[in-house]
Amino acid sequence: MNKENIILIGAGGHALSCIDVIEQENKYNIHGLVGLKDEVGKKISGYDVIATQDELVNLSKDFRYAFIAIGQIKNVKLRIDLYESVLNTGFKIPSIISPQSFISRTVQIGEGTIIMNGVILNSGVRIGNNCIINSKALIEHGTQVADHCHISTGAILNGDCIVESKSFVGSGAIVKHGITIKSSSFVNMGNIVTKNFDNLNNMTGG
Repeated sequence: MNKENIILIGAGGHALSCIDVIEQENKYNIHGLVGLKDEVGKKISGYDVIATQDELVNLSKDFRYAFIAIGQIKNVKLRIDLYESVLNTGFKIPSIISPQSFISRTVQIGEGTIIMNGVILNSGVRIGNNCIINSKALIEHGTQVADHCHISTGAILNGDCIVESKSFVGSGAIVKHGITIKSSSFVNMGNIVTKNFDNLNNMTGG
C-alpha cells in the first residue's frame, strides 16, 4: 500500500504519542517534524525535526498532509492558531485513529482529531475538529465533544453529555450522564462532575 507523506507540527512529548498512533494506523509515512528553532536537526523517535513553523508555506508545496502534534492542558490557543494556520496554508489535516481503540460505526470524528490507544467511543458519539481523545478515555452513547477539546487519559464521559469547545477534561475525571461542560472549561484531574460545569477555569488566555 502506498502511504501518503505527512509532517507533524510539534516536537515535544505529545508528538511522541502521536508518532506511536500514526505508526500503528499505518496510513501515513511521517516525513519529519516541525519544531522550534533550537529543535531543528534533532531526532524525535527516529524522525528528523526538519523545519520551523515559519517554513510551513514552503513545506505545503511538497506535502499534502500535516497534523498538529502539540498537546493541550492549560492553553488551547496555540493549537487553535496552528490548526487555522495549517489549513490556511493549504494542508489537509486528517483524523488519526488508533487501531487499539474501539469506535462504534455510528461515531463521527472531525478533522485534525487524534484518538489514542484504548479509547472507547460508543454509539452516536460526535467528536469535533482538532481534539485530543487521550489514552483509555471512555465516551458513552450520544455524547458530543466540540472543537478544540482535550479529553485526557482515563476520563469517563457518560451518555448524552455535551463538552463545549476549547475545554479540557482531566485524567480520571468522571462526568455524569447528561451534563454540559461549558466552553473553555477546565475540569481537574479526578473530579466527579454531577452538575453542569460553567467555565470555572478559562484556558484560552496566554
